[in-house]
Amino acid sequence: MSISDIVSLTDVPEVVQSFFDHKGAVNYDGHHMSLLTVQVTELLDGVFIGCSMNHCIGDGTSYWHFWNPWSNIHMAIRCMEKAIVPSHMPMHKRWFPEGHDSPILLPFTQLDDFISRHEQPQLRVRIFQFSYESIARLKAKVNEENGHNTSKISSFQALSALYWQSIIRALCLPHDQVTNCRLSTNNRHRFDPPLPQEYFGNCISALKATTTVGELLENKLGWAVSLLHQLVTNYGKKDVTDLINRWLQSPAIFNLNRLIDSYSVMMGNSLRSDIYGN
Repeated sequence: MSISDIVSLTDVPEVVQSFFDHKGAVNYDGHHMSLLTVQVTELLDGVFIGCSMNHCIGDGTSYWHFWNPWSNIHMAIRCMEKAIVPSHMPMHKRWFPEGHDSPILLPFTQLDDFISRHEQPQLRVRIFQFSYESIARLKAKVNEENGHNTSKISSFQALSALYWQSIIRALCLPHDQVTNCRLSTNNRHRFDPPLPQEYFGNCISALKATTTVGELLENKLGWAVSLLHQLVTNYGKKDVTDLINRWLQSPAIFNLNRLIDSYSVMMGNSLRSDIYGN
């Protein structure tokens, strides 16, 4: 198999899944599986580097804060430059709520009480690429629809709203059906005092915007973007504190099967992380 066999196809070939370790694993499998795997697959005319990390170790911010300095160090070596010491090293001391310390015991005695495995059906996987110019046009359209009052709306919010409307329109659902759009959000700056962006661990929430299919499709894109924008803007320090306190009173395991339904979408992996710089 060559590089062109992979990148020239409209859909991502199913064989690409085998280029990554941890397929089908859940976090608990880290007791007997690797926590981080770098798998190098040799192709006819190149290599494919697949990186897999157990989510118990960290979130997307942590993941890229590991890979970017690692990449910079090796680029310096390749260019015969002096070794680079990253200016912002990861902070590995785990944060715990005041009055609590490690470990926080969970109220479960059997594995089946908190572990569920999802048998994913065979799906078509496609990667859509949006140019800088197309994103600029998208934001201009949103600005025009909202009376040029959306200077703080991010590209991620605009694109998420476009996906939400497009997916729900394609599903042809009843107009009174409730639909959600969930956004993964970084909570580091929402703590009091805030955690440094270098904090290595999981510090995220899944925010939820809710409406009906009718409202989502009958309104313009700018309306959906505003819904997501207000969701993020209104989520502050008190919300994070309340979320943690509720969890401490009733600990539960994050379960995607309960979080996501057939009428909703979830967006993650904002490009605020330097993904392509490596």
